[in-house]
Amino acid sequence: MNVNRTYKDSLFRHLFNDKKRLLELYNAIEGTDYKNAQDIVINTLEDVFFIGMKNDISFIIDETLVLLEHQSTISGNIPLRMLMYLFRLYEKISNEDSEVKYEVDSKEVYNPKLIVLYNGKKDYPAESTLLFSTLFKNKDVEKKIVDAEVKVLNINKGINPELESKSKALAAYTTCIAKIREYEKEYTLEESIKKAIKYCVDNDLEREYFKRNSSEVMNMLMGEFNLDEYTEVLLKKGKKEGIEEGIKRGEKKGKKEVQDYILNLIEQGLSREEIKKKIEKMSKKNKRA
Repeated sequence: MNVNRTYKDSLFRHLFNDKKRLLELYNAIEGTDYKNAQDIVINTLEDVFFIGMKNDISFIIDETLVLLEHQSTISGNIPLRMLMYLFRLYEKISNEDSEVKYEVDSKEVYNPKLIVLYNGKKDYPAESTLLFSTLFKNKDVEKKIVDAEVKVLNINKGINPELESKSKALAAYTTCIAKIREYEKEYTLEESIKKAIKYCVDNDLEREYFKRNSSEVMNMLMGEFNLDEYTEVLLKKGKKEGIEEGIKRGEKKGKKEVQDYILNLIEQGLSREEIKKKIEKMSKKNKRA
């Protein structure tokens, strides 16, 4: 399945690809008090895609390499993905320092910090930890060989109020998403997003950002919400009818294939109804196969 790999950013990544907002968010998460946003070096890998959308942010601050990922679903494979991302970053940093390749003595590396911010619809703890070692086939293996701890924070509106109070941009983001979900009970997705953006502007929640980028925000959110909806629809059909070979081999791999398929349709500029028809057509075709 061919997918256009220039798919637009998520709103989260676009909003926090700003050093001041990112510093405020990091201080809120870690309880630190860094003052100078220019001390942050954003080094997100531009060619790394996980679920068809580049929604990861990585940066260096005070000898720490931070991987910050925003997720609407939580999978046990997240530590593995974060480790893969981490090693790619270490490789990139080493390649930029040509002397590292030829040094005999050991080279110090940045301390890693892995963080996931969750805002899906399913209930999830306010804070939890995912470990890479839980994926080991042999559970008795020595975990000191390699492990990774991923901090997961639920950023749905009202779940972590202290976090929101310390990051204005995060409060604006969580409010925007919450308002879209609230308005969708009465309005179309497009109308709901417009009303949510207006709500943020009217209530001084990152007002200038939403005013200046209203069209782009609209497009990003339409893509994100469509992706979530169509993925859920197709996965349910796959579970019920066995239409996805990927799902037969495991839901995690199936979800990636489903999302790639949906992204391809979205990027073709198809309407919601057109995409739904294609999903139904594919469902019937695979059901007969």
